[in-house]
Amino acid sequence: MSRHPDFKTVEASRPDWDTSANFHLTKTSNPDWTPGSGANNLHTSADTAKKHVTIDPYEPGRPSTFNYKLLISAITPRPIGFISTRSGQEEETLNLAPFSYFNVVCTDPPIFAVGFSSPLANPKDTLRNLMDNGECTVNIISEHFIEAANYTSIDAPTGISEWDVSGLTPSHDCVTVKTPRVREAVFSVECKVESVREFDSKGTPGKKSGVMVLLEGLRFWVREDAINEEGNMVATDVLRPVSRLGGIGYGRTVQGVELPRPVFERDVGMEGYEKLKEEQRKKQSTE
Repeated sequence: MSRHPDFKTVEASRPDWDTSANFHLTKTSNPDWTPGSGANNLHTSADTAKKHVTIDPYEPGRPSTFNYKLLISAITPRPIGFISTRSGQEEETLNLAPFSYFNVVCTDPPIFAVGFSSPLANPKDTLRNLMDNGECTVNIISEHFIEAANYTSIDAPTGISEWDVSGLTPSHDCVTVKTPRVREAVFSVECKVESVREFDSKGTPGKKSGVMVLLEGLRFWVREDAINEEGNMVATDVLRPVSRLGGIGYGRTVQGVELPRPVFERDVGMEGYEKLKEEQRKKQSTE
């Protein structure tokens, strides 16, 4: 018997999806913050009094799954790379899977990093397909197909297409790759494999524990109502991106703040910096 309660029973006790929640901007918690002020008013004296614990990821007896659970609950929210690949075999199978070990890491050229928790010697479908034909599309998950996207994480046997299981639509109109993009996605990127790096396990010497694949973006696809005239900005309120949290949690993007990037000479200056440095020195000497 599972030690977890029936999920549908738990879900039924929660509020309905808030269809009125649209992305909007608010002030920051402290619009009057000044240089050198440190944490804002959300950080209380009770928070300051709390101690931190240190965790050795390689502590004897610590299961590697503990590090996984810790990291996915702490590194949040994480963008999701919804990756479409093809097997390249005579009877070709199309694969679709979400990856939250994902991010953009360069813009010239456009480079995306994707992490896989399996070695090259025993790859799962997406990694195997990338190694076989070196191409894919990366799609961004939006609220309007979150359930379908989640279902592509199913442990389907090799040869089973997640497209059929999810009901999402493959769009075979890419320019530089033969792999389809997700028709429902507001934003997609045609990609080719740029490089691959495999990692050695430190918890189990001699074992390969994971792989990082760098992908180069070759073409961008954006739904017409989400892109500005210059072609350089996607509207958050149209994209409505979904992120990953810890456990089986997902996050919505419905609120944000804007903060201008400070300019040293204008906002601080050398004289101001010396004063701030002295204030910090005095503060630290009394702690």
